[in-house]
Amino acid sequence: MRLSFLSAAALAVTLAPSAGAGAGTVTPEAVTAALPLLERQAQAAVDRGDVPGLSIAVVYRDEVVFLKGFGRREAGQPAAVDADTVFQLASCSKPIASTVVAALVSAGTVTWDTRIADIDPGFALAEAYPTQQLTIRDLFAHRSGLPGEAGNELEALGYDRDEILHRLRQVAPASSFRAGYSYSNFGITEGAVAAAKAAGMAWEDAAQQLVYAPLGMASTSSRHADFLSRPDRAALHVRVGGDWQAKLTRDPDAQSPAGGVSSTARDMAQWLRLELGRGRYAGQDLIRRDALDQTHQPLMARGANPVTGAAAFYGLGWNVEYGRHGLQWDHAGAFSVGARTLVSLYPDDGIGIVILANAFPTGVPEGLADSFFDQVFDGRVTQDWPAKWGRIFDGLFGPAVAASQARYGTPPASPSPALPAAAYAGRYANAYLGTAAVVERQGTLWLTLGPRQQAEFPLRHFDRDLFVYAPSAETPDLLAAVTFRIGPDQVADQVTIEDLDDLGLGVLTRAAP
Repeated sequence: MRLSFLSAAALAVTLAPSAGAGAGTVTPEAVTAALPLLERQAQAAVDRGDVPGLSIAVVYRDEVVFLKGFGRREAGQPAAVDADTVFQLASCSKPIASTVVAALVSAGTVTWDTRIADIDPGFALAEAYPTQQLTIRDLFAHRSGLPGEAGNELEALGYDRDEILHRLRQVAPASSFRAGYSYSNFGITEGAVAAAKAAGMAWEDAAQQLVYAPLGMASTSSRHADFLSRPDRAALHVRVGGDWQAKLTRDPDAQSPAGGVSSTARDMAQWLRLELGRGRYAGQDLIRRDALDQTHQPLMARGANPVTGAAAFYGLGWNVEYGRHGLQWDHAGAFSVGARTLVSLYPDDGIGIVILANAFPTGVPEGLADSFFDQVFDGRVTQDWPAKWGRIFDGLFGPAVAASQARYGTPPASPSPALPAAAYAGRYANAYLGTAAVVERQGTLWLTLGPRQQAEFPLRHFDRDLFVYAPSAETPDLLAAVTFRIGPDQVADQVTIEDLDDLGLGVLTRAAP
């Protein structure tokens, strides 16, 4: 798994909310009383170093009742986070994408059941029948059969959106069509891009014209270049030796509908108003209610909550829950290179919250939201939610790192020597990953990948024809194997890259020079 391109796929079950009693009636007094607690807990999270910065908005009965930033845009730098600081949203982009498509449905351009073959005939899955019958609804509900990781590894290697979507036809299905749930960044990306094509628009333009501009979301964009142009923007942070550091960056344009939106708490509050208003905003019906309501219907079971055991469902770009405070719509976002976001709404009570954080891993967004809603609905916080969610995130990738270290952390006591470097060096290729090159530089073998060979990794010899490398910069202790098959001429004729073989497509054959 390429952690740097995580967009909540690994968190899709983990972030389901808790189960319990039915919905109550929220009063203005209860909301007012809960806001000081939210502010104190947010400030405490920053003061403890749980996260460098936060920006939070709360909407209640169509009004923004809380809007504030905390901490720093970049750790160790003086610039403060405020309500207008732009954050990368990661997978909180998905429910926004569903809003954009709902606007296209509202306009009559497409329906949720429009077939992809009719609006983007160049797209294909591995099998003919799903390719012919696949709809926008199937892709937004993660029920196409496409494995969740498909395309993520290609994005990590530097392929663009069109090339990634084209190569998905080579991926074997993870389940029968419409029979299984598999959280897919590039599934939603294809559904969104195809819907925009039906309107004769690029996805990024459709989002701007149909949602961002009408809502006055002036600092929101589906283009990474726009994020980089904002002077008031939050850096991404990862833990290094216990400290938050802004070491890495993330350009998510390839999967823009699924993970590429950047926005502010102020702008996101306007989108919350539209969602809670069921398509009505500032006294106007911007999106037909029936078009938007379909995004909030539970279509696919997505497993049990690891905290409570409660059932969790997915709609169209939204998690749909029946938790301890009633009906809830939510979605989380994460980039393992340093972003965490959360949006959570209780539509029956007209209240919602968005929490934007500039670090990973951290459970601060869930901890703050659960505490706030406990106070709103029950008048008291029932558990130490920040600590509970913090423990979950702190151990999220620990088992994977431990397993890789157990296998590859220490070479054998008496390893078989490698062949001369010339036996391994050369070009290897397959139709999915493209070309890989193995080259020698000053006595070390390097693996280079991607359309421009821009992804480069030093290989460390482990035993005979097996080498190891660290595929994710943010988790250098997570190791993967690169194993060469030696032909009768004592030259490698094939290489298997373990980290890229989750879908059975990580075996590359030696190609002509």
